[in-house]
Amino acid sequence: MTPRHDPRLKAFASDNYAGVHPEILQAVAAANGGHQIAYGEDVYTEAMQEVFQRHFGQAARAWPVFNGTAANVVSLRSMTAQWEAVICAESAHINTDEGGAPEVAGGIKLLTVPTPDGKLTPELIDRQAWGFGDVHRAQPKVVSISNTTELGTLYTAAEIAAICAHAHDLGLLVHLDGSRLTNAAAALDVPLRALSTDAGVDVLSFGGTKIGLLYGEAVVVLNPDAATGVDYLRKTFMQLSSKMRFVSVQFEALLSGDLWLRNARRANAMARRLAEAVREIPGVELARPVEANAVFAVLPRDAAERLRKRFRFYTWDESTGEVRWMCAFDTTEEDVDAFATALAEELRATDGDH
Repeated sequence: MTPRHDPRLKAFASDNYAGVHPEILQAVAAANGGHQIAYGEDVYTEAMQEVFQRHFGQAARAWPVFNGTAANVVSLRSMTAQWEAVICAESAHINTDEGGAPEVAGGIKLLTVPTPDGKLTPELIDRQAWGFGDVHRAQPKVVSISNTTELGTLYTAAEIAAICAHAHDLGLLVHLDGSRLTNAAAALDVPLRALSTDAGVDVLSFGGTKIGLLYGEAVVVLNPDAATGVDYLRKTFMQLSSKMRFVSVQFEALLSGDLWLRNARRANAMARRLAEAVREIPGVELARPVEANAVFAVLPRDAAERLRKRFRFYTWDESTGEVRWMCAFDTTEEDVDAFATALAEELRATDGDH
């Protein structure tokens, strides 16, 4: 079949735009042929569990799901009773970009906290960690953080450990939205477990799609006492894959060696290259530190609109003109340089208009 798009073209809108890493496709092909027991009782899902335990500890157990929203909803629902609530940053993905799924589908009350950089702290958690025993208030039960955050910032292992210690002292559990946890670990040059298990995280939503999988995320329970009914909730929320071997084998390929690290390092390095390439272009202002694979910048709206016709990307804040550029595992130096050149051309065109 002839592709319906030009595979040479890249975008800077989202790491979800990227295709599938060749090693992942090879793993899926290798798992094909013959019959395997459906719904997760296959040899590939068994092997996947061993790989997750290698990274996150022997107590870890993973449940593959189709997408990140489901990973978050299943995780949080397994950690909360119907009268309990989740504390998160106001900018958190579960609050801003999941169509209300945690509250509508999961029935989970979100207690949000404004943050300057997308990161919670023990002090910020305390703004919503109150009203325990008050029948009129949804009872705080879980603190949910994202690494990387929606603003491209990173939590260090020490920062996560401080949050977990504080939350646990209050009788709260900690959930980590790790849709880009691989990028965070690569940027900080630490093992995956340093930002999760070792820091005290109870349940993790582990991302695969953004780092090279065809599809698939995972609910990873790190503390067996923190979550109940994941088997049943995954089915209830329509996330139980019948041919699960094709999801599980992708995680095995991603995590059994260093593919996750290679992919994350490439995406992060390209974001740094992009930031350096645009930093000196007149009319561009980098809006935030570049800590992983996201670049936030402010530029004239007319230039952004023209550039968007050549390279797709999203406006982050309409009121300020801030845009977000994402790099992926398959972003190349040539892609970055071509984008920076196009940006400079469009900004010169804007100057010419004036």
